[in-house]
Amino acid sequence: MPETTTQHALGDRAAFQLANVTKTPPQYGAITPRWLVRFLDWKPLEAGTLRVNRVADDKAIDVVCGQKDEKALPETYVEYEEKPREYTLRGISAVLDVHTRVSDLYSNPYDQVREQLRLTIENVKESQEGELVNNPDYGLLKNVAASQRISTRKGAPTPDDLNELLTKVWKEPSFFLAHPRAIAAFGRECTRRGVPPPTATLFGSPFLTWRGVPLIPTDKLYVDGNKKAKDAGGKTNILLLRVGEKKQGVIGLFQPGLPGEQTPGLSVRFMGISNKAIASYLISLYCSAAILVDDAIASLEDVEVGQYHDYNK
Repeated sequence: MPETTTQHALGDRAAFQLANVTKTPPQYGAITPRWLVRFLDWKPLEAGTLRVNRVADDKAIDVVCGQKDEKALPETYVEYEEKPREYTLRGISAVLDVHTRVSDLYSNPYDQVREQLRLTIENVKESQEGELVNNPDYGLLKNVAASQRISTRKGAPTPDDLNELLTKVWKEPSFFLAHPRAIAAFGRECTRRGVPPPTATLFGSPFLTWRGVPLIPTDKLYVDGNKKAKDAGGKTNILLLRVGEKKQGVIGLFQPGLPGEQTPGLSVRFMGISNKAIASYLISLYCSAAILVDDAIASLEDVEVGQYHDYNK
């Protein structure tokens, strides 16, 4: 017959019922640093619209240097585009529902409404960065001029490729923007050539650099058009940007002073409680991006991320 064990003290399982368990707030693995949003300069708008006025062509204005005689000075003027492009803010919205019974009974130590709002806002902000890159209207990828697009020489991103990209945005380039796998692929090519890229610390985090320009990671530049990698290989793009209105670069756009504003361009508004005791909250974020002149951004295309090397050979 099986032996029976006589218990002489309170067991762990029963004692655990009286213990206070230390808990974390909800963790959300899809949150990223959203470096693009941090590195862009943001311009507040009136009426949610920006008109980008440009000179009609890039020809030089007639001027005279070192004139000593009395010849007539050249007469000239600068022509503007008659139909400048206008950028209108686009909304990213969500409605959060929280049952009042849940928020009333289960909000200690963490407020259920606050945590639900926090996670929903994080999701909205992730969508914002995705739209800044991929939106079919104002997204950076879609608005790179044809003259500012180049392809890799051999598939994998090499130092020569990034050097060529720098010739496209040579006026005060701010940063490269690339998928983490593209940055890793570039690092492998540098290591193979014996020129490992140096690092720089920005916002308290280390970044690889090339020619003094940081390579900023984002998972919003997709590999083979997919948010999540399906295999070890695939192709993506690397962007190079100049940012800031004073530099005639790329700028982000937002609407200030929204009702219920939490952060610039983002608001949270209480919509009421239904007859089913469900409280609803409207989360809205309005944003867009503008490329002020064509040479503010360039794209390296057909970047292969799955090429590896045997360094022992």
